[in-house]
Amino acid sequence: MNGPCRIVCLTEEPTEVLYALGEQDRIVGISGFTVRPPQARKEKPKVSAFTSAKIDKILALEPDMAIGFSDIQADIARELVKAGVEVWISNHRSVEGILAYVRRLGALVGVPDQAAGYARGLEAHLAAVRAAGAALPRHPRVYFEEWDEPPITGIRWVAELIRSAGGIDVFPERAEQALAKHRILADPAEVVARQPDIIMASWCGKKFQPESVAARPGWDAIPAVRDGELHEIKSPIILQPGPAALTDGLDALHAVIARWAHRPH
Repeated sequence: MNGPCRIVCLTEEPTEVLYALGEQDRIVGISGFTVRPPQARKEKPKVSAFTSAKIDKILALEPDMAIGFSDIQADIARELVKAGVEVWISNHRSVEGILAYVRRLGALVGVPDQAAGYARGLEAHLAAVRAAGAALPRHPRVYFEEWDEPPITGIRWVAELIRSAGGIDVFPERAEQALAKHRILADPAEVVARQPDIIMASWCGKKFQPESVAARPGWDAIPAVRDGELHEIKSPIILQPGPAALTDGLDALHAVIARWAHRPH
């Protein structure tokens, strides 16, 4: 077996990719947030959250590599590195970054050709949805909210997928900001000014409450609130920078946008 043989996946996307490539036997531990594929939760021990991990439990699994995502997992990575574990923390934020991540992970475990084929399939799906999105008769303005208190706008890959699905992201300049703290809306009235036709939210695993959004001061002047276009996109399919976002996540965005585009106005 080429590459690392005992991998701990600190986030969801490496687990999904490794299963898709048929390399799941390398995985010895996963994130507790993992839901894709469903069998992973049954087969693999859960040893981490996103901002915390059971270091002793991870070390007991004797991993030869841990794979995580983003600066938020820097403390976990440091503890594992100090304990002698090799760690790969990816930090991609775009659709192209997700596709490159799939290819890099495949190369890392010695199956570059399978990974390249898998990535091509994801690209083909993206292209098909982009074509369908471009062909819509109308293109709604979309506000995506990643967190509610304080309001945080969507990360770059979400904004890119909204555009691919046929929508217009109302905060494109914020989507370019990699860190969540730079996407905080200090004044929620900014959303009123941008007049989104659709509001979508994925509150990092917390249940979306459309009634609380609609009740925000002044938000009754927003077309999306007036028309009842407030929709939840589940976190596991949109907020993890892996295949889920490019498949089920993109499809969920497009379904909402296409319904809006085809309804009487």
